[in-house]
Amino acid sequence: MTTIPPPARAIEPGERRVLEHVIGPQPKDHQQVIIQVVTLGNQPAEEVAASGMGKLPEWCNVYEGLSDEQIAAVEDVILQRSDLTRPSE
Repeated sequence: MTTIPPPARAIEPGERRVLEHVIGPQPKDHQQVIIQVVTLGNQPAEEVAASGMGKLPEWCNVYEGLSDEQIAAVEDVILQRSDLTRPSE
């Protein structure tokens, strides 16, 4: 389940003060406060699979359906535009 937290400006003043005690400085109106609970240490593979943590979101499949040659062509353009192809000193 994905939830989208409200922007900080929508949080009631009393709740904002509580958050300030937890996260520090007052959040700006254009920011969002996200609190996440994670399990530390070794987690059984079944739990990871059940939680969906091991699965990447759909937008990560940007190369899906492309051949190796097409991926190489895209990579060439990206490297050229980012100017990472010049020799290092």
